Amino acid sequence: MMCRTDQAPEPGEEGDVDATDAVFTSLLEDSAEELYEQAPCGYLSTLMDGTIAKINITLLDWIGLERSRVVGRMRFTDLLTVGGKLYHETHFAPLLQMKGEVSGIALDIKGAAGRKPVLVTSKVKTSEDGEPLLIRTTVFDARDRRGYEMELLRGRQVAEEARRQAEADRVRLQEALAVLQQSLLPAELPEVPGLEAAAYYHTASPDLLGGDFYDLFPLDTGRWAFFLGDVCGKGPQAAAVTSLARYTLRAAALHDRDPITMLTTLNTVLHDRYASGDGRYCTAIFGVLEPDGDHVDVHLASGGHPSALIQRANGSADYLPTPGGLLIGILPQAPFTDARTRLLPGDTLLIYTDGLTEARTGPDRALYGDDALRTFTATQTPAGPKALITALAGLLASFGDGLDDDTALLALGVPAPLGTPRSDNLP
Repeated sequence: MMCRTDQAPEPGEEGDVDATDAVFTSLLEDSAEELYEQAPCGYLSTLMDGTIAKINITLLDWIGLERSRVVGRMRFTDLLTVGGKLYHETHFAPLLQMKGEVSGIALDIKGAAGRKPVLVTSKVKTSEDGEPLLIRTTVFDARDRRGYEMELLRGRQVAEEARRQAEADRVRLQEALAVLQQSLLPAELPEVPGLEAAAYYHTASPDLLGGDFYDLFPLDTGRWAFFLGDVCGKGPQAAAVTSLARYTLRAAALHDRDPITMLTTLNTVLHDRYASGDGRYCTAIFGVLEPDGDHVDVHLASGGHPSALIQRANGSADYLPTPGGLLIGILPQAPFTDARTRLLPGDTLLIYTDGLTEARTGPDRALYGDDALRTFTATQTPAGPKALITALAGLLASFGDGLDDDTALLALGVPAPLGTPRSDNLP
């Protein structure tokens, strides 16, 4: 219900109005001097040289001194701590002289109970002619604010320490993962008579274990075995499959030299090991090298892996097809495809994981692809496996964040005699 402004007060309301008027009247009777002396903040006026000419009781209580010991005897800087005095002389006073006013400066005064944090605002009073006459200063208690700032600072320090610890933990984890990753790869490739070998491993993320692997090792009667593969997934489980695949192929090669048999054995081991749980599988190429005079015969088999690429001494490059090979570990029995070739002086055989051809390039993030790899290889001077691996490492680096998968490269070739002109080679 709305009340009219000219409506007479109800009985009993007249006394409440009179009491309210009395309170306001008593407040208005406060003198300016009392308001100055009993203000909730400190007030003081100083001469231009800083000598205190006037100070209120509030500030006197804070510093624990009598008025007679302060007025005309002390300067404003005498109320400050050593640090506050230094800041006043180097920053506060010059700013005040230049601007005529300084607001909200954090200082510490020598309080009766010890150091007291305050916020200080000063303004120069001038004559009609603009001549400075005195400095008026207000001093606010900043203990609560300083406590908040200290708590905020401690919070930031705790957060920063947590960040540094997390970064240190991440570095240690990356170092551990790098060591573990290296343990899944040969420390270095062996020297093979009549053959040059080179390898490269690109880690897409230092925080994740990759599943790519390769190896080169001797068999009997002067033959050598090699393999390169890619386990599905990343992390510790992928690393476990990688380790199992490497040691299975190495052990199986002691009893049989046929590449298809090697992949069949690996398929049986993976399927039997992981068929009852989450299926684990990989792609791989296994091959046997047989040096013979100035050339090397190659017999290899593939299980779902990208075809090997051959860079010939005449500058051409083409794939060695191995169609139809199934992923290793998917089925209890799987077909695998083999192929043969001969490497002559200046020829290089390249096997790689699909991180290379599945890299994203260009503004449309298109797959790099098999054709682009063949073209790139054909444009490289046939200078042997090390030169080709160096060129491919540069290509991988050029992909930037378009390369989001680990990539393993293994190149095997027959060195070309120095000074020998290039000639067309048959596959």
